[in-house]
Amino acid sequence: MSARKLNRRQFIKGATALGTASVFPSIVPASALGRGKAVAASERIVMGIIGSGLQGTTNMNECMRFPDVQMVAVADVDAGHREEAQRIVNEKYSNTDCSGYNDFRVLNAREDIDAVIVATPDHWHVLAAIDAIKNGKDAYVQKPLAWSIEEGRALVDAVKKHDVILQTGSQQRSDDRFRLACELARSGRLGTLKYVNMGIPQNNRFAEPTWSPEPVPKGFDYDLWLGPAPWAEYHHQRCHYEFRFLLDYSGGQVTNFGAHHIDIAQWGLGMDDSGPVEIRGNAEFPKSGLFTTATKVFFECTYADGVKLTCKTGYFGMTFEGTEGTVYVDRNRIRAEPASILEEPIGKKEIHLYKSKNHFRNFVDCVRSRETPICDAEIGHRSSTVCSLGNIAMRLGRTVKWDPETERFPGDAEANALLGRDMRGSWTLDA
Repeated sequence: MSARKLNRRQFIKGATALGTASVFPSIVPASALGRGKAVAASERIVMGIIGSGLQGTTNMNECMRFPDVQMVAVADVDAGHREEAQRIVNEKYSNTDCSGYNDFRVLNAREDIDAVIVATPDHWHVLAAIDAIKNGKDAYVQKPLAWSIEEGRALVDAVKKHDVILQTGSQQRSDDRFRLACELARSGRLGTLKYVNMGIPQNNRFAEPTWSPEPVPKGFDYDLWLGPAPWAEYHHQRCHYEFRFLLDYSGGQVTNFGAHHIDIAQWGLGMDDSGPVEIRGNAEFPKSGLFTTATKVFFECTYADGVKLTCKTGYFGMTFEGTEGTVYVDRNRIRAEPASILEEPIGKKEIHLYKSKNHFRNFVDCVRSRETPICDAEIGHRSSTVCSLGNIAMRLGRTVKWDPETERFPGDAEANALLGRDMRGSWTLDA
């Protein structure tokens, strides 16, 4: 870590970031922080983004709303995405200073960058984040945190080893509705919790039954896009948004939409550092064409206390069900049966969970304070693990036992073979 970064973090540690009720110590003159909403350059969190497609650009714009953040660099293997993101950054700051890189490792090596956003396809999340962490960067990593369970654990270990801040992009944790649902479940308002049921959308992209290799577009570094994944001939549906429907790169709608609700289920069950002990599943998979992830999803996770979590294709929402009531929640509403469950506020002696009003702001604040963010590496890993467990059970078409302490399938070599994979070329998880 550079002396410049260390000194700034020491200076601002304990101070609440801009936009909250608290202010910096009075011994710091207002002029030192710039005028009005402006923040002096020396006190800004300097950021770069790795992966500047649709989600990456959305994340980038969210962070650039904060006056104490300065975006300075973009890394993307697609020149078109990269240049468009640079244009957006330069337009925001009325300059031409935003740097663009094909290789994220060049961005991570810059000593002036404090934190990065990792918004690549899933199979790149961990490698890009570990490289940033080794270079002393804090990281905001899109969900699912990891492509595989082994990769997720490697990332958690890297965060601990290098003592950095990591926020998983499971932004529903920063939504009042989802937090309230979890507080109700954990405070006993629903009686004894029995079930958590969730629905995820059907696939929103479809592939023809046959496909043929296509020329790699100009300005697209396809070999680097593949990275650690097995070599495969280029086709436009293999990359960008549609990567999520190929098992070599993602886990379908389970890791796309399902990751959000599974994260909330883990929160509501008090399982942020653990997981289920048994998983059964069945699914419909494509019999032809390019895509390989499930087109119709169903899996059920059983926890040690008997609570069952189910995830299936259908609506997009989730329900906590107990012996005395239920709470349904999605991104638009929360409702309960009986309705009286929502009428009485959570009491002082009941469970109050981590409160964040804005997921990105929470990350930036924690970069400043060095406090733990609302969805840190361990939490993100445990949630993405449940996604992987569901996909593994569905791929095997049978029940699997899981040990959340050892993170292994006891006595099940076939299932354990799906915990990770050998990486192509020289890519490794070394931190």
